[in-house]
Amino acid sequence: MARRKIIAGNWKMNMTPTEAVELVNTLKPLVATDDADVVFCVPAIDIIPVVEAAKGSNIQVGAENMYFEEKGAYTGEISPNMLTDAGVKYVILGHSERREYFAETNETVNKKMLKAFEHGLTPIMCCGETLTQREQGVTMDFIRQQVKVGFLGVTAEQAASAVIAYEPIWAIGTGKTATTEQAQEVCKGIRECIAEIYDQATADAIRIQYGGSVNAATAPELFAQPDIDGGLVGGAALKPDFGKIVNWK
Repeated sequence: MARRKIIAGNWKMNMTPTEAVELVNTLKPLVATDDADVVFCVPAIDIIPVVEAAKGSNIQVGAENMYFEEKGAYTGEISPNMLTDAGVKYVILGHSERREYFAETNETVNKKMLKAFEHGLTPIMCCGETLTQREQGVTMDFIRQQVKVGFLGVTAEQAASAVIAYEPIWAIGTGKTATTEQAQEVCKGIRECIAEIYDQATADAIRIQYGGSVNAATAPELFAQPDIDGGLVGGAALKPDFGKIVNWK
């Protein structure tokens, strides 16, 4: 069974609520497709207006982060039930910017993974190496650790429904893109790691995205690879060109 492509935009810390609604209205006709799942992962303050603006379209809404507790004295955090009540379907977990700037670890990402599944949210779990790690030849060692700890306690059924986003840190927002061969090699390695943790059927079902300066020019070749099931798109998701990425064929 062929895996359905998933193209998600990670808006990061961009777009006021007013700007977000304008962007959704601009992109709605451009990202219309029956061939892939389309997700807009937006800042927390934009979630409710974006859910409303996206009604009647094929756009699903995701959050950029989530805490692993239901409620409580966690000033500034957002809980899984807040997201689901607002209409969110997906949540990005463990993005390299969250790990680098906000001290997230494999262990906290794992807690968030378990909580997301508990609430019926589909996690988009990010993994990826630095340029130094790639040059040292430890790319797969590092990424395998991120995946193995991130999926600790996750059932095979849950894992099969998850999304993993491979984003080499050295290619995020730099304009640099991993070569098609590099991206495919790592995504294949991630799938093999999932097969080791669970079984081949789970590995065959899980969707693995590539992210890191994906644009309309690079998307077709990347998405044609056997182990790349779409993209997690940064800056290009804020432009009309995102429609070309979604409709890459």
